[in-house]
Amino acid sequence: MDLKVVCVIVCLCALAIIPTEGIPKCCISTRPNIPNKLLRNIRHWYVQEANGICDIRALVGYIPGREKPICIHEKYISHMWKLRKTKYKAY
Repeated sequence: MDLKVVCVIVCLCALAIIPTEGIPKCCISTRPNIPNKLLRNIRHWYVQEANGICDIRALVGYIPGREKPICIHEKYISHMWKLRKTKYKAY
């Protein structure tokens, strides 16, 4: 077989094996009750929508010192917006 054909086949196989988007990080379940102290320690958060790859709508929060984010029930979304506004007003 020609060397060029072998190289093309190897490259196509490598592209087929390597995922382009990676493994999605979605919350599978949420915590229904979160203490206010834990909510105040969240430094970064975003809303996971229930479209596409992820099945549920959740609030994904990151706390310093924890490797994994916590998945919070969507009823806390409005609470987090209020908490964020009061946090920045204090500074």
